[in-house]
Amino acid sequence: MKIFIYSSVFYPNIGGLETVMFNLAHEFVAHGHDIKLATQTTTNEVDNFPFEIIRCPTVYELLQLTLWCDICFHACVSLKAVWPVLLLKKPLVITHQTWYSYPGTKQTWQAALKHWITHFSTNIAPSQAIADQLPASVKVIPNSYEDDVFYIMPEISRDRDLVFLGRLVSDKGADLLLDSLALLKQQGLEPNLTIIGQGPEELALKQQAQTLGIAEQIQFIGTQRGETLARLLNAHKIIVVPSKWQEPFGIVALEGIACGCLVVGSSSGGLKDAIGSCGVTFPNGSVEYLTKVLTEVLINIEKSDTHNKHRKSHLIRHYKSSVAKAYLQVMEAIVQ
Repeated sequence: MKIFIYSSVFYPNIGGLETVMFNLAHEFVAHGHDIKLATQTTTNEVDNFPFEIIRCPTVYELLQLTLWCDICFHACVSLKAVWPVLLLKKPLVITHQTWYSYPGTKQTWQAALKHWITHFSTNIAPSQAIADQLPASVKVIPNSYEDDVFYIMPEISRDRDLVFLGRLVSDKGADLLLDSLALLKQQGLEPNLTIIGQGPEELALKQQAQTLGIAEQIQFIGTQRGETLARLLNAHKIIVVPSKWQEPFGIVALEGIACGCLVVGSSSGGLKDAIGSCGVTFPNGSVEYLTKVLTEVLINIEKSDTHNKHRKSHLIRHYKSSVAKAYLQVMEAIVQ
């Protein structure tokens, strides 16, 4: 098939959507399909991919790409890019990777329009939570992780306790984790914590750690990628994903599970789908429940191996090849 992919964000940006589309594009090529990808993300690097990338496409280029392909595949509904597909009546598959209207908030006209467009496309969502928010029929296909990068490395000593991986923004809840560490200290538990990531909250988090008297327990090590990141995760027992907002999915949970970590994550949204039976959840935003869960897992982590029992069967559904095959089955059924 000739597949035209539109993803408003892409490499070299770092993020969940970028990772999803990067993996799918490469897997589609590996399965013998002809791919062209358009994005609004700019770069100073020379693109070296097994498919053509068109950055900041013009209206003419969008029309030409839509005419060229057998099927259009969009990462979320883009009002900027969807009109050529509707105009030319090309088959359209959309993977809905985020909320258009956040649960419990008033719907904007843009969100209403995006919801309306789902009636003219074949729709895929990474979690049941996202699928339930859309008005049209939706197939749930989970997201993948880089299974050739994230795996258990037996040679690495798992001698560190907690790890947080993500952008340092308020939604991700790193401040909740620090508050929880302070409460754990009052109980006589002083686990170490590695914070991987950067963002506008970094300075405030460092100040919070000082104020709470837990700074000596914490290492801030900035953004890490690839094998370096995988090796770091392999050195930790527990990955904490304390998001305050409802995550649409949660690839970081998969990366942690793949590297042998138990996951402690917030329960609302799609994150629980990513965690499966390989971790424990707590109500979003609750320091009290987070502390309760962490107390339990820190005390019992050496005695219990429950999270590893289901690890392989959970992860196999999220291998890059498994997820790409599921997407391609949907597309092939449309094109045929």
